[in-house]
Amino acid sequence: MLSLQMQGSHVVIGGWIEDLRKLGKITFLTVRDVTGLAQIIVKDEKVIPEDLTRQSVILVRGIIQSTKARDFQYEIKADDVEILTKAVHPLPIDPIGRLESNIDNRLNARALDLRNQRVASVFKIRHQVLASLRKELEKRKFIEITTPKIIGSASEGGANLFSLEYFGKKAYLAQSPQLYKEQLTIGLERVFEISSFYRAEKSHTGRHLSEFTSVDIEAAFFDYTDVMDVLENLVVSVFSDVEKNCKQELNTLERKLQIPKQPFDTITYSDALDELGKAGINLNFGDDLLDSHLKIIGTNHPGFFFLTDWPMSLKPFYIHEKDDEAKISRSFDLQYGHLELSSGGRRLHEPAKIRARLIEQGLDPASFEDHLRTFDWGMPPHSGWGMGLDRLMTVIIGTDNVREVVLYPRDPERLTP
Repeated sequence: MLSLQMQGSHVVIGGWIEDLRKLGKITFLTVRDVTGLAQIIVKDEKVIPEDLTRQSVILVRGIIQSTKARDFQYEIKADDVEILTKAVHPLPIDPIGRLESNIDNRLNARALDLRNQRVASVFKIRHQVLASLRKELEKRKFIEITTPKIIGSASEGGANLFSLEYFGKKAYLAQSPQLYKEQLTIGLERVFEISSFYRAEKSHTGRHLSEFTSVDIEAAFFDYTDVMDVLENLVVSVFSDVEKNCKQELNTLERKLQIPKQPFDTITYSDALDELGKAGINLNFGDDLLDSHLKIIGTNHPGFFFLTDWPMSLKPFYIHEKDDEAKISRSFDLQYGHLELSSGGRRLHEPAKIRARLIEQGLDPASFEDHLRTFDWGMPPHSGWGMGLDRLMTVIIGTDNVREVVLYPRDPERLTP
């Protein structure tokens, strides 16, 4: 890193021109790279190329000296300025952010958009979130896996799948690693995956995407309350790491991050029905909870909270029932207000029960034979969850539009760039 302590040193720096202004015969340049901003002073007009433009990439050779500029600790007196790549104006957006662009124009020029320091800060924080997740899961003895994204049968029943032709066969894009991660507990016991998955929903909301990043875990010999503990501690660790390691980025975003208090509130589905009843909304056991319902419950439980013990009828075929009440599942959702961040639970590990549940939900066990046969090899009891990384990022950043935290989002209308 350059500093005033290097005063008198000859240096070479590269970056893009964020600002350019002339005062008489002196030219001032501000040059930025991913590490920060430097001021360049050019006193010899012959050093400055005539066709220099803002956002062009340049190489500067010069000497570090002191400066009277308020925003800089030093400046570089340039001996030579070389254009490496010229930025052709007019640019599609203003990457400095002086002229505001709507989200669609910004996404159409996403690479240039990243020169806006507010946007760059979002993705530096996302990097830290991913690093924190991997660090914490490895600490808990989870092994990272990579499962197929092109699959031969529906992973969770066939709804909302993208299909494609695969060398004369019909294939699908995976909507989750659910069946694979369950199988892998046979030999690896504790596994996790952070990867893209696909859901063919024609949703036009600020929280749905056709391609999304999911964080998934599965752990042998864990009950659903055990993986809830893992999830809660993971979320708190992520917030702590971001608050500690991303102070500059949070400051750029004018975002003050509050570390979630533990333990998270935990309410059952039946508790939720009671709370809604007190608000004048009467639902029957087995009715799904809509966003409008979850907003009321979220108001009663600010921040993160678990919603547990859902009816079996509302959960996938692989979820285990409670031992003392067959209509209630060993399951949970992690909520932030009305926003669902994660869903998980204890899984069935007895083949006969899984086949019965498939039939009960109108699914053909024959379509799941590759998966079911692994249960005859000695499947341990196991639990797990999947969490939407992009949704977690919206909570951290404080936005209600998931497209702000994904580099190149895919939704029903957007296939490029």
